[in-house]
Amino acid sequence: MTKTDHTPLAEPVSPRETPDAAIAMLDAEGTVVGWTHAAEQLVGYSAGEVVGRSATHVLPPAEDAPSASVFAEQGRALDGWSGAVTVRHRDGHAIKMTLRISLLWGQDAGTRWLVSVTDIGTLSSGTSDEAVRESLLAHAPVGIAVYDPRLRCTWVNDVMERHDGTPRERRFGRRLRDSLPAVEAEALEVVMRQVLESGTTMVHEYRAWSSTDQRREHAFSASFFCLQDADGTALAVCSMSVDVTGNRRARERLAILSEASTRIGSTLEVMRTGQELADLAVPLLADHAIVDLMESVPFGVDPSAGTGTAANDRPPVLRRAGVASVDPGILKLLMRQEVIRPFPTSLFATVLRTSRSYLESVLDTYSGPWILHDPVRTQMVRDSGVHSLMVVPIRARRCALGLAVFCRSEEPTPFQEDDLLLAEELVTRAALSLDNALQYARQRTAALTLQRDLLPHHVGGGAALDVASRYVPADMDHGVGGDWFDVIKLSGARVALVVGDVVGHGINAAVTMGRLRTAVRTLANMELPPHELLAHLDDTVKRLSEEDADAPDQLPPAVGATCLYAVYDPVTRRCTMSRAGHPPPAIINPQGRATFPDMPAGAPLGLGLGLVPFESVELELPEGTLLALYTDGLVESRDEDIDVGLDRLGAALAESGSALEDLCSQVIETLPTQAPADDVTLLLARTRGLEPAQVASWELPNEPAAVRIARQAAARQLNEWGLDHLVTTEQLIVSELVTNAIRYSGGPIRLRLIQHQVLTCEVSDSNPSHPRPRQPHTIDENGRGLSLVAQLSHRWGSRSATGGKVVWAEQNLPSKALAA
Repeated sequence: MTKTDHTPLAEPVSPRETPDAAIAMLDAEGTVVGWTHAAEQLVGYSAGEVVGRSATHVLPPAEDAPSASVFAEQGRALDGWSGAVTVRHRDGHAIKMTLRISLLWGQDAGTRWLVSVTDIGTLSSGTSDEAVRESLLAHAPVGIAVYDPRLRCTWVNDVMERHDGTPRERRFGRRLRDSLPAVEAEALEVVMRQVLESGTTMVHEYRAWSSTDQRREHAFSASFFCLQDADGTALAVCSMSVDVTGNRRARERLAILSEASTRIGSTLEVMRTGQELADLAVPLLADHAIVDLMESVPFGVDPSAGTGTAANDRPPVLRRAGVASVDPGILKLLMRQEVIRPFPTSLFATVLRTSRSYLESVLDTYSGPWILHDPVRTQMVRDSGVHSLMVVPIRARRCALGLAVFCRSEEPTPFQEDDLLLAEELVTRAALSLDNALQYARQRTAALTLQRDLLPHHVGGGAALDVASRYVPADMDHGVGGDWFDVIKLSGARVALVVGDVVGHGINAAVTMGRLRTAVRTLANMELPPHELLAHLDDTVKRLSEEDADAPDQLPPAVGATCLYAVYDPVTRRCTMSRAGHPPPAIINPQGRATFPDMPAGAPLGLGLGLVPFESVELELPEGTLLALYTDGLVESRDEDIDVGLDRLGAALAESGSALEDLCSQVIETLPTQAPADDVTLLLARTRGLEPAQVASWELPNEPAAVRIARQAAARQLNEWGLDHLVTTEQLIVSELVTNAIRYSGGPIRLRLIQHQVLTCEVSDSNPSHPRPRQPHTIDENGRGLSLVAQLSHRWGSRSATGGKVVWAEQNLPSKALAA
């Protein structure tokens, strides 16, 4: 016999969870005329011992059970009887049963009784309530039909007519094909023949249109039993059917929702999430699905919480995010990314405004609120055969994100209320994913905006370098990182190049990057050597990390960063650089040969390894040398070793004859993927040297006469450069700087003038102490020299040098001199 599971009545029962009941068929007088194997196994009596005898003789009722006459009387009045009884097995032990007696009708108004009995002990004992533990067959409206060996209907109960709409008079002497679709009837008859041949019980599901609900196809679970006569010959096959439409639809709904949890929101990309919702709905729920989002949503901008209150308010503009259809012709007409402008009084604008779903089970294609104000699209809907419609608003955090439209044309069953509930559940899940994607897009946009605002908008290398740069943010899955770069003009026509990378991604990393870039600029203005600058920057990173760690309500701090700092001097054509855990620069000589200099790596910033000092290296770079600074995102990836990335970079940079902007693009195009997992930053600089005629220097004695010598030398040089109008001002600056050098140092003094984008005056001495401006009193005779220099120059300052310091001051040059 077919083994089936048993489920408490309080839970939904699946088709194959119908209890395997013992069946007996009685005539109008209560004589057993048919018996089953299940009945023999349950009570111990074989068909030969039962058929032809009274049911009361074979199954004597317990004292508290109704008598046979009461059974008959109640059965005729109520078309059957059901309840719990106790019977005795053939060997004498008692069995507690659920028993159901159903009235069957035959031709010429004949009647018979079908008795189904199930052992309560085999049912689930999840509750002590016996009423709940009784058999499904004792409570559900069960349709019963009996067919002869030729599969013609001979007996039937009234419930069967409610199942498939066929009156009993039209069943007698006919097969299933006369009451069910051919495919379903053929499948059921195959099962019935197997039951007649084997004598076993089998369960099968089929579909039919219920007479009580012609708008929806129902699912039925039928159990088939073989009735035997006294000698064990197959007498008939009995079918007992239960409407399991609710169970089936519940399972289908759970299956769709289960798929939704894995198929909707697979990425944090808004438009893709909209398409995932449409793809899931077709064909599981609808034949056509459209998802339209507020136009601002795909761009990471929150739509306004309100969409208008009056019917004539202008509805928001939508953008089509998802389209799916069983008809390829429809897909060609419904384009993604299309801008949609709902008419103010249209159904779609109303759904957006009211945030209430709309269900049109049977769609009138010539009238109703759905009619589009576009005749072409309206006719397209009519031609597609759409007959049922649902429109569901997409909302998150009390804010309208868009709407979803579901239609049926191929599926004949119209949408019902439970379909709308399922659609709303799917849309709710999609709305959560869309809201997450929207928040992520907003945060990423803010981080990108912050990062781009913090990065230099324009980089220039002055007279020393031609520069170009590229910044490629990380892809959507990894977010914005903390890369930064900078080009800083220093005194004496020198230029500093900086590239750094903060650990982490997102706004926190971008903010930390901005703080470090500001710190580097501040330290660069102090004219520190590269290794000293990195040491101070290391202390800054550690302090920032400690301050962030002390604020528990803040985001976790971004600890650690790498940095490469280089200073190029166009006068000496030498470059001094130092790095803190950062990849080395690439250097391409004028002949196109790429090298990566061997220089101390240094520890990343902020790791507390201050005992390991940073070191600087100095390289001589011929004019036209290409210097490339970059972050690890350019040369590292999960799929290849860093050496492969360095070789790829060197090969791309070997095309050094290209313009720097073009070369930047060529290098970025060599990336293995255009959506890198980490930010990519590239800074290219091609060196230029100052002509000897642009630099003039003099060694001066450390005595008062040096002031006059310096003034005369500066005047002659400016006249030679054609800067006569600057002579007076420059002589005053030279006088003050040389005077201070004589007063506060004891060694030799050196004066240097540099004509580049500005006119620079430098005075070197052997005193390492840097000058500080003072605020002299009215009666003070000294202390006004640096104040005068500050007033006469564009800017001034000092820097450390080997064996002392350099004090410098700059004056702006007229445009003619710059052009020369």
